[in-house]
Amino acid sequence: MPKSHTDSVHYAWVILAVTFLCLFMASALRSVPGIIMLSLEQEFGWNRETISGAISLNLLLFGLAGPFLGRLMDVYGAKRISVITLILSVVGAGGSVFMQESWQLYLLWGLLIGAGSGGTSMIMGSALINRWFHKHRGLALGILGAAFSSGQLVFTPVLMQINVHEGWRAATLFIAVGLGLVALPLVLKFLSDDPESKGVSAYGDHGVHRTMLKPDQNPMRSAMRSPQFWLLTSSFGICGLTTSGLFQTHLIPHGIEHGFTEMTMAMSLGVMGAADVFGTILSGWLCDRYGKRWPLAFYYLVRGATLIVLPSIDSTGQLMLFSIIYGMNWLSTIPATSALTADLFGKHNVGVVFGWICFAHQIGAAIAAYSAGYVHSLMGDYHLAFVASGLFAFVATGIVVFIKEPQTVSASHIS
Repeated sequence: MPKSHTDSVHYAWVILAVTFLCLFMASALRSVPGIIMLSLEQEFGWNRETISGAISLNLLLFGLAGPFLGRLMDVYGAKRISVITLILSVVGAGGSVFMQESWQLYLLWGLLIGAGSGGTSMIMGSALINRWFHKHRGLALGILGAAFSSGQLVFTPVLMQINVHEGWRAATLFIAVGLGLVALPLVLKFLSDDPESKGVSAYGDHGVHRTMLKPDQNPMRSAMRSPQFWLLTSSFGICGLTTSGLFQTHLIPHGIEHGFTEMTMAMSLGVMGAADVFGTILSGWLCDRYGKRWPLAFYYLVRGATLIVLPSIDSTGQLMLFSIIYGMNWLSTIPATSALTADLFGKHNVGVVFGWICFAHQIGAAIAAYSAGYVHSLMGDYHLAFVASGLFAFVATGIVVFIKEPQTVSASHIS
């Protein structure tokens, strides 16, 4: 019988810490395009639509790679796949400092970083946490969701300062070096695919050995027959439409065009990150105790309302209040969606199933990134883009209500 590690720190917490750091640093890479967009326009003369197209490709490939990487993580382990994708991201970011033509932007940021980022995402986190944690699973997923927020909180002002004073190349190289010299060595040394490989049971199993189930031969066949899969997929697609593709790409340019300084917008994203650290961890705690469906519906409802009022914000105080409210539910959807995926389709299949659900998220993000840039080219502002995304968030609220949450545990018990 494997050791339970009841008298010492369970290795699951080491896995959580290493995965957190990896996602924390990778989040900075995903923040770079919005920070350097205006710099690229000024240096190369590329228009907003051209740059948005490369970012849209990045988001689309980030999502498309997800289910395949998730399947590979289920079969071959998250560690091996994460190492490969980290290397791709480092090569793409490091190589981009030499680009001179727009096709190179599409190759490096669109293809290499787009595909590489899929391995350092919540697909990696979901594949690991759903194996390593039996107790406090929602909380652990919430903490990983907060990795993105805290990364944004720490890195966005830093990257903006570097971009303003040293140029966009220095900002990009800063992240490439961090991923290559900090995240990659830690993953190589400490990450482990499942408790059995360390001779322990999952955290909260009380030392009871449970045979590690192998992934189903074709888990997507049964998943795609379930209405629950399509409800989760469509709602998470709208999540992407109303968050990363829209905000990481266009919030800073929108704010600057409305009279806010670059550092004020960086501060706004930092405040969002700080609020989301709290909101995402709180979301995981709520999911452990009160279920996932109703908190998830509430998050989309609040998000829709905040997006609709965004175009009318014209003071720093209003902007910071918006940042707190919006930030509280930015990534709070992730713990609920990931945990629901594992509950509905099995922890041993969560990599591939959640990967396809995340692909829908990135389709929404890619649509938002490109369409908002296109709308800006036509109308000269982002007003329509933000209002339309808010209305879609209301649609997601209605979709989530119809999800039938498995009643396998009591509200007070942690699954």
